Formats: sequence, structure tokens, C-alpha cells
Amino acid sequence: MKTYAIIPSGGLGKRANFPLPKQYLKFNNKELIAYTLQVLQSSNLIDEIVVAAQNTFFELLEIIKKNFGISKLNLLVEGGEERQISVFNALRAINPEDDDLVLIHDAVRPLITKEIIYDAIQNAKEFGAAVVAIKAKDTLLKGNDFVNEYLERSEIFYVQTPQVFKYHILKKAFLKAKEDNFIGTDESMLVHRIGYKIKIVNGSSLNFKITTDEDIRLLSMILKSFK
Repeated sequence: MKTYAIIPSGGLGKRANFPLPKQYLKFNNKELIAYTLQVLQSSNLIDEIVVAAQNTFFELLEIIKKNFGISKLNLLVEGGEERQISVFNALRAINPEDDDLVLIHDAVRPLITKEIIYDAIQNAKEFGAAVVAIKAKDTLLKGNDFVNEYLERSEIFYVQTPQVFKYHILKKAFLKAKEDNFIGTDESMLVHRIGYKIKIVNGSSLNFKITTDEDIRLLSMILKSFK
């Protein structure tokens, strides 16, 4: 059984006020996506890595591959306007067996650990589908300018990545979404809508997605503390 890691990296980073997509910003003289790729490279459970990106960044990704020894990065594919299109393009570019695993991880979650990757893969092997998530800790409310109601948080989770699926399940989910012209927010949503159970795997608050200027400042402080 092989495990393919797909990294959707086509985002433009519009929510952060930088001219360059945030996955290519440098922290300690290293591109953000390089941190992500290095963790996947170091996992002995990952066999191949595929990055879906804008083709204008293919040359930079080849440089990153060379500079940081990302030998498992075997394929660059064209990303789409939606995350779902990027992942689907990568999925169609690989040739797995039905029971091989496909792991999808955001390019901009650089603080993922090998331990979380291990747990997600092991659960996907057993259950066919696994999603990393963290349990809600704060009080949750629903409303617009004013509070409408408070929500029970005991069964509320914040979804993260990686998300791992057996290839035949993920392929079926994507084909059904395409047939229905359905765009989901992530892969677990597509798999859930065709009736598969998805195992929840404990994530980490450090495995946060770099989305805003504030996230970028926080990541800079964390990485400085690691030095």
C-alpha cells in the first residue's frame, strides 16, 4: 500500500496583504511551503508528493525541491481557481491502486507533525477515511451584529488537514461532486456527502492555517522560538 500526498498550492492569498501568495513567503530564509514539504518528506509513511500550483510558480517549486532535498516531490500539476479543482487535477495525475491512500494537506499549515500524519494514515487504513480536527474549546455563539443563540460545543470540531482517504473512496467522491456541480470546502465534505463515515483524528492548535496577516505574524514568532 502506497501513500500519495497532495498539496494544493494554487491560492493567491487574498486575505493577507502581500503581493506574493503566502505559501511562498519566506520565514528564516525558507519559503513557507518548504516547511510543509520537509515534514512530509521526513515521514516514512509518505511515498510520493504532488503539488498543485499555478504554473508560474513551477520553477520556484523546483528550486525549493533542490534546496531542501524534497526527493519525494515527483509531480507538479496545474492548480485551479478552486481548491477542489487543484486536488482533482492532482488526483487525476497519479496512478494508485484502489486501496492506496491519498493524503491531502494544506501548503500553508507548516507546523504539522509526523505524529499527526502517522495517526491520520493509520486511521485511514482502518476506516477508509480520516480527518484531522481539534475540539472546540471556546464558547460558541450564532448571530450577526448581535447574539442569536449559544451553541453546544461538546460535539463541535475545527477541521484541519491532513485528510486521508483510500483512493477509490476519494475518486468516487470527486466524480460525484463533478457530476452534481458541487463545490465543497474540503475533501472530507465530498466524502461525507456520498455516505462514507470519516474517522476524526486529534490535531493540534499549532497546526493552524496561515490565512491572515495576524497568522503570518504569529508564525514568525513561533519559528523564531524554535531557533
